[in-house]
Amino acid sequence: MAKTPYLDALNRDGFVHIPSLLTSSQLNTLRAASAETIALARAGKWPSVRTLPKQFPPWTVAPGTNPAAGGIWGVQFLMHPSLPSSPTFISNYFSTPIVNIVKELLQCDDEDLVLELFNLLCRPDRDFELRWHRDDIPATATVDEELERLSQPAWSAQWNLALYDDESLIVVPGSHIRARTAVERSADPFEKGLPGEIRVKMKAGDVVFYNNNILHRGAYKSTVERMTLHGSMGHAEGSRLRARNVLQHGIGEWVQDIDLSGLGEEERKRAEGMRRRLVKLGADSGDVGYSLEG
Repeated sequence: MAKTPYLDALNRDGFVHIPSLLTSSQLNTLRAASAETIALARAGKWPSVRTLPKQFPPWTVAPGTNPAAGGIWGVQFLMHPSLPSSPTFISNYFSTPIVNIVKELLQCDDEDLVLELFNLLCRPDRDFELRWHRDDIPATATVDEELERLSQPAWSAQWNLALYDDESLIVVPGSHIRARTAVERSADPFEKGLPGEIRVKMKAGDVVFYNNNILHRGAYKSTVERMTLHGSMGHAEGSRLRARNVLQHGIGEWVQDIDLSGLGEEERKRAEGMRRRLVKLGADSGDVGYSLEG
């Protein structure tokens, strides 16, 4: 049987840190594309942004206003056909190194993969922190409700790919396979020094894959440059369990228009299949609502 060091680490800790995924050339190309994208967003020329101080979707603003006027901490929809740098981001999302890691983590083949999300986390206009959370389990969940959800396969691989050194992600290793402790349940949502917590310290070009239901939060400094690509891919068997996490962001409205023509033949064929499976997921799922609020 093939060795699975990344999967072993993910199952044990809830995350796996992989150094130096990008070459220096790839890093420079992605930095330039990200800088252009962030500049568009801050100038109000790209509407899909994560606005301060809102933590979770939907990030909506009044029509006719600059969505970034109150500050942003992320840019959505990197593969949208209207985004000038989308070909660069599309090439990275569907790249063989990323896909091969995902296939190891999900123990699947190309035919099982589902296109999901690709966004950019950037330096906030003012210091900003996310509360402790699991991406698809509300804080109001009981112990039994947590355990029931955590007992199911993740059906997705989620990652942060750092273009600059990044230690914003804070996790509690091992919390992806257990309910919250009494201390964790009673802690302040922004508690610093939660028992067992660690910062995941990435160098530029590193990637961390993590179970999105690990107990985690983020802490972002306005004085520290940040360009971190935040993506996910799913497994077709995830069905409606993944639908809400993915479709709540609105990707279903434009996924058919993603331009895959810049990919190589093998990558394009794989990407087209991934897109078909996401479209089917949307058609089968209907209104999915939102995972978290705030």
